[in-house]
Parts: sequence; C-alpha cells; structure tokens
Amino acid sequence: MLIASTKLDVIIDTLNRQMVAAQKQPLSPPEIMILRGIWQHLTYNQIAIDQSYSPGYFTNVVAPELFKKLSQLIGKRVTKKNCRALLQSYTQEQIIKQKTFIRENFTNFSVNNNDKPKALPRYPSGSIALDSPYYIKRTPVEEQACEEIGEPGALVRIKAPQEMGKTSLLLRILDYASRKGYHTVSLNLQQIDEAILRDLNRFLRWLCANVTHQLKLEPRLDDYWDEDIGTKISSTLYFQEYLLEQLKKPFVLALDEVNRIFEHPQIAKDFLPLLRSWHEEAKRFSNWQKLRLIVVHSTEIYVPLQFKQSPFNVGLPIQLHGFSLEQVQELAQRYEIPWQGEQEAKQLMNLVAGNPALVNIALYHLHRTEITLPQLLKTASTTTGIYNYHLQRHWATLEEQPELLLAFNSVINSTEPVFIEPIIAYKLSSMGLIKHLGNKVIPGCDLYRRAFLKK
Repeated sequence: MLIASTKLDVIIDTLNRQMVAAQKQPLSPPEIMILRGIWQHLTYNQIAIDQSYSPGYFTNVVAPELFKKLSQLIGKRVTKKNCRALLQSYTQEQIIKQKTFIRENFTNFSVNNNDKPKALPRYPSGSIALDSPYYIKRTPVEEQACEEIGEPGALVRIKAPQEMGKTSLLLRILDYASRKGYHTVSLNLQQIDEAILRDLNRFLRWLCANVTHQLKLEPRLDDYWDEDIGTKISSTLYFQEYLLEQLKKPFVLALDEVNRIFEHPQIAKDFLPLLRSWHEEAKRFSNWQKLRLIVVHSTEIYVPLQFKQSPFNVGLPIQLHGFSLEQVQELAQRYEIPWQGEQEAKQLMNLVAGNPALVNIALYHLHRTEITLPQLLKTASTTTGIYNYHLQRHWATLEEQPELLLAFNSVINSTEPVFIEPIIAYKLSSMGLIKHLGNKVIPGCDLYRRAFLKK
C-alpha cells in the first residue's frame, strides 16, 4: 500500500499525544533526535556526533528503548528499517480517527452563540502555535518589540534560558511583521552543519543562500562573491546591492539560537561585528533601512568583542523571565483547572519558579485529571514524576560535560549563592538550571535542587 507523506513534526506530535493518553511518558529529546536522524537517512553514529552525544549511548541505550516504546504503542514490531513506513501509516490512522470523532461529536454543535467547541490541549512541546489559547502574552515586551520592528534599521535582541518562550515570542513578532506586509525570514542556527560553522566563508554563503531561498529570489552568490575583497564584504554587497535592492518593503531577518555561534569564537568574532555593521549602515544608506534584525540567544555572549563591534549593546534588549503568579493563575484558568484562590498557584510557583515549559506541563497533566496537585508536587523530582524526561535530558548533558556537573553540584549543595566561572555559568544559565544574583548564582528552581541532589 502506498503511504502518503506526513511531516515528521506531525508524527512526533501524534506519538506524544497517544503516549500521554496511554499514560506513558512522551518521546524524550534523544529519542526525537534519533527519529529526525532516521528521516534524514543517517546512521546512529552520525546522529550522535551531530548532536554531540556518545554513539554508544544512542546505539545501545536510546534506540532499543525507543523502538520498544513505539512497538508497544502501535502494536507492531518497529525497527530502524521499517520505522518510517509504520509511523507514517499509524499517524494517518490516528488523524482519520480524530477527524471521525470530531465529525460525529460536533456536526450538530450550535455555533450561533459563540459556543464553539474548545480545542483540546496538546502536550506542551516546543514553541506555542499562533492560534493556541494557551499562549500567555509577554506584556509589555511583546508590544515594544513589534513597535521597534516598525522602525528603519531596527535591531531587537531577545535573551532568555531554554524553554522560556523565546521562539514563541519570535513567532508572534514575525506574524505581526507579515501582517504589516513585511518580508520575513527566520533562521535557526541550531540547524547548521558543524562543518559550516568552522568556516566563515561557508557560513556566510549558507546565510545568504538561505535568506535568498526564503525570499523566493534567484540565488546569485557567485556574482557577488570575490575572494580578493573578502567574504564579509562579499556578503554585505550581496545584501546591499542584490537582496535589499530587490525588496520594496521592509525585510525582517530573525536569527534564532545565536548562542550556537558563541561556541565557535573565530566565527563569532567576525560574524557578530558584521551584524552590528549592517545595523549601523541604516544610518547612512536607505537600502539598509529596510533590514530589521531580530537576534535570539539563550546566554550572555562570552566571546570577547570590542564595545563598538558588538551587536549586543545596541538596539532594543528584551529579557524574558518566568511567569508571574498572576500569569500562572491565568494559564490555569485557560486549562480550565478549578483552583480556588492563590494557594495552588503558589505551590506550583515554589516548585518551578514560573518556568513556562514546566508550568505548562504541570497544567496539561492537571487538566487531564491524570494526577492531583499534591501528587504532582510529591513525585515531581522522581523517575515516576511528570518531569522525568525533562530532568533526564538535563542530566545527560551534565554527565557529558563534567565541568558543568561539578559546578552545578556546588550550586545545589549550597544554601548561599555561589560564584562559578563565567563561561560555565553562561552554559548552565542557558539550560535554565541556574539563576544569576549579581556575580553569583543559585539553582533555577526547587525542582532542580530536589532532583539532582539525589544523583
């Protein structure tokens, strides 16, 4: 039977929802990495090396557990060889069942009094869709960012640890720009091959080629690339004399996960000042005023740059923090959780310190009445708790980088703020595991202290 193509993200979302419905843990990040690698026809070694994991860990631990989990879910033996076909077929079956359920249950549903059926919450994973009722607006920074994008030559800098809502905010800024008729291009630097990040020429050609593709223009890199004038001037001329010349309306270029560049100091020392120069060119040339830059990163930059070369001391800075008590209460209402007063929200805040991802996961499970709040609080840091895979992912990273584990242990074992080396602090902060208090740090939330003290 010919199986129609289904996007991998749809397959992963379907699998996660079915696993949660079956009271099983959703796919872990390493398991998702393996699926993405299989879809790209990569070996386990290639997947592991690309994601900076041990090949043996993927081959001997993650893959067998993944295929066992998938086999139990769909009722057929899943292997690397038949994975694509079986998961495509399974996902389509689930989509058909869902459509049939909606048709049978909501065909006669009255829509005359604005009583449309509410969308069921999906397991929180990644950025929040534009039409999701579970997005909490980040006031007032969202309005500030949208206003700034309307200014010629704008530069907006969004910084926050992982899973703090950066990409969800970025989606809304780009949506605002699109509705204003602006051209938009969004590039996630986590998607770049490691080899490209070791060579400035390849990196800038990658950047220009991807921007050209998303703008649906004809690529003309070789017409502007000249080794005699250098790759930075070549890329600048390509933007100035070709891309921006072709565009009649403002052009928003969003660069997500820019902290990936920080890990390659030689590239960072050339590329980041180049971004700053493009921003500064808007003061002199009208063509450059069309370019509006959004730079998203999860850590402070730890690559030394001259003050006048850094793009991180110009433009509009936006720092995202955890949810407030009021925002947690508002989100609980959207999940239709019948809390009375502030007590329950405070208990959840004490556990996860308003971390948006952790709050959403908790409210999702509470909405499904799979667990009570007291049970959730009691088991949160254990292997049977709802945060097990979230914590396992962090633990795997800490184990692979002993210097991070050693520093983090000193933080969670202290009752006072601790000083740790800046680069180590930046990395732990980007993971959300710690918070800065001046020059010292504390655990990101009580969940992390409780969970990792046991390790």
